[in-house]
Formats: sequence, structure tokens, C-alpha cells
Amino acid sequence: MQQPFRLPLLESVLEAVSAGVVVVDAAHRIVLWNKWMSRHSGCAAHKALGMDLFELLPELRGGRVEAAVTQALANNFSSLLSPTLNRAPFPLYSNPAAIARGERMQQAIAVTPLAFPAGQMGPDAGQAIPHCLIQLNDVSMAASREKLLREQTELLRMQTFSDGLTGIANRRAFDAAIDRETRRAKRNGTVLSLLMIDIDHFKPYNDHYGHQQGDGCLIQVSGALQALLQRSVDMLARYGGEEFAAILPDNDAGQALRMAEALHERVLKLAIPHAHAAGPLKQVTVSIGVATLLPGQPASPAALIRAADGALYAAKRQGRNRIMVAQPEETAP
Repeated sequence: MQQPFRLPLLESVLEAVSAGVVVVDAAHRIVLWNKWMSRHSGCAAHKALGMDLFELLPELRGGRVEAAVTQALANNFSSLLSPTLNRAPFPLYSNPAAIARGERMQQAIAVTPLAFPAGQMGPDAGQAIPHCLIQLNDVSMAASREKLLREQTELLRMQTFSDGLTGIANRRAFDAAIDRETRRAKRNGTVLSLLMIDIDHFKPYNDHYGHQQGDGCLIQVSGALQALLQRSVDMLARYGGEEFAAILPDNDAGQALRMAEALHERVLKLAIPHAHAAGPLKQVTVSIGVATLLPGQPASPAALIRAADGALYAAKRQGRNRIMVAQPEETAP
């Protein structure tokens, strides 16, 4: 036996649901506006009912909501509006504090066509009358969780590829970048230079001044080096311990040497005292090895690193606080 339709029960359900429920007719007049909508829009039902939705909320005109309503009424077509692309089309607010901040709740919106059977719509009985149901859900919490997850993912990525002490790229980031840039140089027939940079006599510095001041020295030197690398394609990385590496795409040997000289001079200008430095200059200095991969040479990251490292140790053997450049043949695998 069929149960009689209970309109008061349906109305109670619509008023109780924790979502916005709006129904408009073919002329966009609002015929249903539940308590949730009144609470979060600040517009009471008695004011909204009978009004054109797009006159009540003119900012919806010309947007995705109006297009979805038009499709539903004209073509019986349902729509789901992406919260990512349509974050907050309706002026809805979670609470008075959000209103004061001008912070709208983020919304998931479903637009569904309705056609009431003949005989159920009073004076228009006798024909099916198109209506449109608009359902709105508050997805602000989900969006906040998604944002937090993105921020945590970005932080993890930065921690994965950044040196924890100096904040510059770490060895893992360097390995990925040198492989990528070597392949790019081979593909495009361009040059690629690499600088290997080492702080001279760093162990005696650490032993004399202590590890905390040693960390401070690494931070100062890395900051000075990083400040000179202005191009977005350049990368300064902490290669290990007191050794740094600078990847310089599209820099030939002459350009790389000039950059090495500028980096060397910048560290000298820091004038960090080093009581146990060898020689008369009692301050922190660096030695730099320069290597360049030329077009047409076999592209090998390992060979380029080996050549720059060899030039660095040649600089150390000749007394440190200097720059040495690898010969082109030394970059061959």
C-alpha cells in the first residue's frame, strides 16, 4: 500500500539538511530557499522567494552557475561545478567572523533539472513545468586539508632537495640537475660549465672556532656564492661538507672562468678571519676548479664532474686560494 506524500515531512527534511537547496523555475524565479541558504547568505527565505536568482545575486550573471542553470532548464542537462575552478561563486559565509574577513566558504555545486508532473503546480497544472535544483555544499574544510597537504608536499620536496644548513640545493638536487643539463646540452648542441668550489683549510677552521662557527662560515660563504648566480638556470649546490658546485648552462670556458673569478673575489670580500689559514692571508678563502663540456663531446656527467674535481685538486696542490681550469680533453669520458 502506497504511503501518502507528506509535504510537511519533505519540507522539514529540506530545512534540516546541512547543505544549500535552491529551486528556480523557468523564469529563474526562486521557489525554494532553505534555512541553510538563509543562514549562510544572510538573505531570509521570505526575501528570496519569488525573486529572480540573478537579480538577487547579480554577480552570478555571465558565470558558470548561470550557464549550468540555463543548460538544465533548456536542455535537461545536469552539471557539477568543480570546486577548483569555481571556488566560491555564491556569496556564502561560514560565520560572522568570515563575513568580517570577506572570506567566502568554498563550494561544491550540483545543478539538476527538474520537471514537475502535470497537476502538481497549481495554476500551471496540465503540463510539465521545468525547474532547476541547485545544491550547494561547504567544502572549505576539504579545501583547507588539500591546501595543507600541498604545503606539506612542497615542504617535503624542499627538504628532499635542499641542504638543511645552508638552504641551497643539496647533493641529490645537484645529481638530478647535472644529469638533466648534460642531456640538454647534448640534445641542443650547447656548452655546459661546472665549477667545483672548496673552502680552504676548513677542518682547521672548525677545530679552532668550533662547529657552530664552522656552520656559520658555511652559511656565509654559500650565501655569498648564491647571490652572484642571477640566472634561473644556474644552480649552486652543497656537494658535500665544505665543497660546493655551480652548474652553469650555456656558459663557455671564458664565461665560466669569469664567474669563478667573481665568486672567488666575493668570498675574499667577506673577510672571515681564519687564524689557522696557511700563508700570510689569515682569512677564509676558496679554491675553484672549472670544467666545460663543449658541443660534439660525449656528454657524460661523471666525466664533467671528474674534470672539474681534477682542476679543483690541482688548485689545492698549487697552494689553494686560486682557480684552475680543466683542459677540454679532460671532460671526455
